[in-house]
Amino acid sequence: MVTNLQDVPHAVLVRALEPVDGIDEMLRRTGKPKLDYTLTSGPGSLSRALGISTALTGESLLGDRIWIEDSPAVPGKDIVAGSRVGVAYAMEDAYLPYRFSIRGSKWVSKGKGLVR
Repeated sequence: MVTNLQDVPHAVLVRALEPVDGIDEMLRRTGKPKLDYTLTSGPGSLSRALGISTALTGESLLGDRIWIEDSPAVPGKDIVAGSRVGVAYAMEDAYLPYRFSIRGSKWVSKGKGLVR
């Protein structure tokens, strides 16, 4: 999701989610035989499961093709911050706590510096 002006790189990368609806369709899209954490763990798997592709580039998040839904609030004590994964090119910024997950979630890869 990029939410700034064109050519200004401000973005959020959603790396995983816990599937609660549309699981059969996600399994079909990914060719997976059963539900497990690999269905939506990692940006590539997550995108395939949700049917997100470059065909949606430029699509408004306020439309009816792709959108972000509200979910129940997560208590702050259950949110874990850690360093990002695979961004060594960012040098010291790679170690900033910009990777967030829900404590104990089996739906996100552990990653460096992330507590489960």
